[in-house]
Amino acid sequence: MTPAEILQAARYWGLTIATAESCTGGMVAAALTDVAGASDVFERGFITYSNRAKQEMLGVRAATLAAFGAVSEEVAREMAAGALAHSGAGLAVSVTGIAGPGGSEFKPEGRVCFGLAREGQPVRSETVEFGAPGRAKVRLAARDHALALLAAALAR
Repeated sequence: MTPAEILQAARYWGLTIATAESCTGGMVAAALTDVAGASDVFERGFITYSNRAKQEMLGVRAATLAAFGAVSEEVAREMAAGALAHSGAGLAVSVTGIAGPGGSEFKPEGRVCFGLAREGQPVRSETVEFGAPGRAKVRLAARDHALALLAAALAR
């Protein structure tokens, strides 16, 4: 689905959308709001690049960050749930990862974790390894994957 189709599906289901982004820095929200008329279904986007922002804006627990690190499915789930709780939206997607350059043996460049929260349903998460094609390509791939998660959630 294109961003326009995602927005149309959200309208059909009567859902509003929120995003919680770290490594994509607002790219998911930008893709959705590039579509004229998005304001009736796009509620808001949280750009929570720092751990502090994740905690203050989304309610990510310090204990979760300490135990698993910012790039983890646990944090992605808390980000998505926090976006839902702090926005009043019915559907939220989150993105946290290592776009590069850099990374480590345990968390390599190109690892991105996603969360998806929908009102009344359990929060889901997944990790995608995009490899190390460069920062810009990882960020674009992460944006596109987050949009695909929204599309899949709205296709049901």
